[in-house]
Amino acid sequence: MLLGIIDGILTGGVYALMASGLTLIFGVMEVISVAQGIFVILGAYLSYSLEAHFGIDLFLGLFITIPALFIVGIAVEWAFLRRLKAQERIAMSILVTYAVFLIIEGVLNIVYGTNYFALHAWYVTQSVELFGVYLSYIYIFGFLLAAGLLAALYVVLYRTRFGASVRAAMQDRTAASLVGVDVRRVSTITFGIGTAVTAAGGMIYGATNSFNANSAEDLISRLLVIVVLGGLGSIGGALAAAVLMLVIEDVVAVVWSPDWATVIFFLALVAVLSIRPVGLFGRQAARAQ
Repeated sequence: MLLGIIDGILTGGVYALMASGLTLIFGVMEVISVAQGIFVILGAYLSYSLEAHFGIDLFLGLFITIPALFIVGIAVEWAFLRRLKAQERIAMSILVTYAVFLIIEGVLNIVYGTNYFALHAWYVTQSVELFGVYLSYIYIFGFLLAAGLLAALYVVLYRTRFGASVRAAMQDRTAASLVGVDVRRVSTITFGIGTAVTAAGGMIYGATNSFNANSAEDLISRLLVIVVLGGLGSIGGALAAAVLMLVIEDVVAVVWSPDWATVIFFLALVAVLSIRPVGLFGRQAARAQ
């Protein structure tokens, strides 16, 4: 059980990072990006290519993949999302980002095929004893990376002028524009940031799981569960929900059965939402932060 708790916390931190980008995008743009899962897998493939063809360490490769995914995010927002009308933004964003999902998935299948890949490094195969259980270094390094990037995201949101603009847009887009905030520019950069964090999440995911382009389908379902459970638009809620859900899943897998772990993952969502439909931190709570 201790192994499940520790593993759930470490893995939950990485999922929280990926989900934070998704919930940040929704909070500012009112866009539900179902392409987030395929962006994660794209990040994993980029890390694989840099390591396999150029010998670049997985963590060093993030200095390339994070800016690359940031540019991809800006391009997607400019090409597909900017022209969506306010009254139909949420519904249409699902369809548009699903189309983006399918396009990138198809390209990845053409380039890399449908075989499963995995990322390799010494810290992927070696482990260390922690509180009486053995954990691969990648889980610890991945959690520290996620914590560092989440802390950086917090600094950007709460200690910079741009962050003030983001929080203003999250509270009320119209009011923010009236006081001089360039909401369109903020939205574009926010989508870029929300996509960029998937590069780190993809690298960790690819180092701890075998993956191909189809793996994005399971990923986006989990990320959406985390975001909905935490409360749409709440980064703090995404963090709490990610850790909670992954701990529950891993504990069930250890003490009961791996076959039930995924089922419990989604049953927990139903149980929480039946009591609190807006999630752990509802939209209004998120905008008050």
